[in-house]
Amino acid sequence: MGRNEGELLRLQRWTARFAIVAALTAVALFVLVAGLRGIALVAVVVVGTAVTAAALWWALTRRGLVRVCAMVLAVAAPVVVIWLGLTSGLLWLLVLCLALGALAATAGWEALAMDPASGAQRAAEAPRPERPFLIMNPRSGGGKVERFGLKEKAQAAGARIALLDPARQVDVAALARQAVADGADLLGVAGGDGTQALVAGIAAEHGVPFLVVPAGTRNHFALDLGLDRNDPAAALDALTDGVELRVDLGCIGDRVFVNNASFGAYAAVVQSDAYRNDKVRTTLDMFPDVLTHRAGPRLTVRAPGNTVDAPQAALVSNNPYRVGDLAALGRRDRLDGGLLGLMCIKVDSAAEAADLLRGERAPGLTVLTAPEVVVDADVPRIDVGLDGEALTLPTPVRCTVRPGALRVRVPRARPGVPRARPRLNWQRIGLLALAR
Repeated sequence: MGRNEGELLRLQRWTARFAIVAALTAVALFVLVAGLRGIALVAVVVVGTAVTAAALWWALTRRGLVRVCAMVLAVAAPVVVIWLGLTSGLLWLLVLCLALGALAATAGWEALAMDPASGAQRAAEAPRPERPFLIMNPRSGGGKVERFGLKEKAQAAGARIALLDPARQVDVAALARQAVADGADLLGVAGGDGTQALVAGIAAEHGVPFLVVPAGTRNHFALDLGLDRNDPAAALDALTDGVELRVDLGCIGDRVFVNNASFGAYAAVVQSDAYRNDKVRTTLDMFPDVLTHRAGPRLTVRAPGNTVDAPQAALVSNNPYRVGDLAALGRRDRLDGGLLGLMCIKVDSAAEAADLLRGERAPGLTVLTAPEVVVDADVPRIDVGLDGEALTLPTPVRCTVRPGALRVRVPRARPGVPRARPRLNWQRIGLLALAR
C-alpha cells in the first residue's frame, strides 16, 4: 500500500468515526436533556409534517373552498409546530440535534465517497478542433448570447457561427448535418437543453465532439458536466484548452435526450397552450383531473423485473438523479454509468401523499436503474416532455441508453465537477469506523 493510499484510508476511517460520534451525540443529547417531552415534540413534528403533505395533496387535487382550506392548513400546520416548539423550550435543542445529525450525515457521505471507485469521471486529452461550428440562439436565456459576447469570443477562438434568426423557423438538425458535411470537426450549441440534445444526437451520429455552452435558462446538462452556468463564455475555453468526456445518451426511437423524458401529469400540463402564458394557474386548473385519473391516459411503466401501474408521473433520465440528498436534488453524479434512471410517483390519497415523506421506502415512490424502460398507456399517443420540449408520441414509448455515445469537449478547468454521493449506509460507516 502506497503512502498516499494509506493516508487516504486513515482519513476515511477517522471521518467515519467522526460521523458515528456526531450521530450518537445527537441522539444522546436529545434523550438526556429532553426526555419524554422531547419524544412528544418529535411526534408533533412528524404529525405536523404529515398533515402538511396531506394538505398539499388536497390543494392540488381539489378546487374551490376545499382547495383554499387545504392551503390554509398547509401553512398553519408548520406554524403550529414551530409555536409548540418555542413554548416547550426545546426548539433550540431540536435544532441543535438536527444540525449534529446533518453533520454526521455529511461526514458519513464523505467517508463513503473516499472509495476510489466513487470518484468523478476522468477526462481524456484530445486534439484541438480545427474547424469548430457553433449554433447560437440569441433568444435563449433572455439573450445570453449577446449579453456575454458569445459570438465574438467563439469567433476569436476560430469557430464558425450560425446565429439563429428568431423571426423564422430553422431546421437545426439539418444545419448541423450540413456543417459536418462541410468539414466541421466539432459541433456546439449555445442554447437550451432541447437544442443541445438535438445537435448532440447529430454529433454522436457522426463521431465528432460536442461543445456545450450554457446559454439557456436552466442548463441542466451543463450543470452535470461541471460547467459554470453563471459564465457561459467560460465554456468556450474548451476550444483552445479543452479535454474530452465520453457520456451516455438516452434514446426514444431516433430521438435522443441528454437529461430526461417526463410522462404523466407534468408532460400533460406543459402541452397546454395556456401553460406558456400562465404556468401556475394552468397547473392548478389541470392537476385536480390529471392527478386523480379523471383526465389523461392511464400509464403503465415497465423496466426489467418491475412494473408500475397507473403512476401519476414518471421520469426517465439519462443516468440516475440523486434521491434523498436535499442539498443536491436534480443532479446526477455521473453521465457514463450506462443505465437509465427511473422515478415513478403513484399517490391516490392524502395518506399516501404523506407517506412519501419516507422517501424510497414509500410504496408510492419507485426509484431504480435499468438499461431499458417502456411506457405504455390505454391510448394510442401520449404527451412526453423530452429535455423540456413538448412532444406527442405513439405508445408504447421505448426508452433506451447508448453508453459512451457522445464525445463532449469541456474546459480543462471546470468549477462544478460533481462528486459522487453514495447511498448513506450506516452499517458500512460503522465498519469503517471500527477498522484498524
